[in-house]
Amino acid sequence: MSPRSRSWTALVLPPVAWFGFEQGLSALLHARCNLAGWGLAWGAASLIVCALAAWLAWPLARRGGDLLATLWLARLALALAGIFALAIAFQTLAILLVPPCVG
Repeated sequence: MSPRSRSWTALVLPPVAWFGFEQGLSALLHARCNLAGWGLAWGAASLIVCALAAWLAWPLARRGGDLLATLWLARLALALAGIFALAIAFQTLAILLVPPCVG
């Protein structure tokens, strides 16, 4: 995988993981609210995707690449992986705090 495609993949994965977590969990809980336990597994899988993105970007952010843009994209991907991982973690913890079948 080229440094450019690696940095773009690392940049795109965290928002896609977060969006999939949000929409997938919402659809699951609207259909069957008693399956909230799956939300914890879904959140863990989404966090793993964010960790994968950080793993892809880490070597490029440290040493750079052939282009300054690749270095910048890799560092941006690391920041996005952290931000989206934090959002996913808090939303996963909310599954434990708020009962899904209220109403």
